[in-house]
Amino acid sequence: MASLTPTMPAPPPTASRRHGGDLPPGAGWGDGGRSEPGSPDYGARLRRARLGLAVALTPVMMLFVAFTSAYIMRQGLPTLDPRTNTVVRDWVPVELPTLLFLINTGVLLLSSVTAEFARRQLARQVALEPVRSIPGVSLVRERKIPWLALTIILGLGFLTGQWLAWKELAARGFYVATGPSSSFVYLLTGGHAVHLFGGVLALLAAGLSTVLGRPLASRRIVVDVTAWYWHFMALLWIYILSLLEFAS
Repeated sequence: MASLTPTMPAPPPTASRRHGGDLPPGAGWGDGGRSEPGSPDYGARLRRARLGLAVALTPVMMLFVAFTSAYIMRQGLPTLDPRTNTVVRDWVPVELPTLLFLINTGVLLLSSVTAEFARRQLARQVALEPVRSIPGVSLVRERKIPWLALTIILGLGFLTGQWLAWKELAARGFYVATGPSSSFVYLLTGGHAVHLFGGVLALLAAGLSTVLGRPLASRRIVVDVTAWYWHFMALLWIYILSLLEFAS
């Protein structure tokens, strides 16, 4: 004969409370573990920011691809001389200030390295932020090098070098309206300088957020996206310089 054994209901599991709330603690909260309930976590915000950067860089790439196509096609395109009523080639090779351009390239590549160090420095701080909040746990403070400030200084140095290169071009008799070849040189280098100046403004905004005491994770997202943008600008400049040197 089967026997019946009385069963006792198990007590419902309780979630640990945190700051009086009903949410369990966990890693992955945005802003160093201080995310508001219902707000996107830090990882999702970072992925969205990087995706937005990729979308924003697409028209920039298309713009310079269009410049390249026009630059190559215009070299072999003859024009009509109104004085002689004959078809002539008016493409005159530009004497580039190669030494200045090479120095500027070195400065920009160095700034790309410092931007990467700034990005990794903030990434480490965000990763260690939850550990620092544990009572009784102390971490050795790492030496904070102002990589962000160094990147801004080097970026402004590159722009100054570009201005000196344009002055050198003018001293050699190549102005914007001198001919189609010089116009393309100013168009390509000037377009790159304008986009790079936008990156400098983004770095200044990241530095200002530090002064204003913005959350660490928010600062890291700004620096991360700006650093990748800076790397893209460095590669774009190498491409432009190669185009001007070898496709003229």
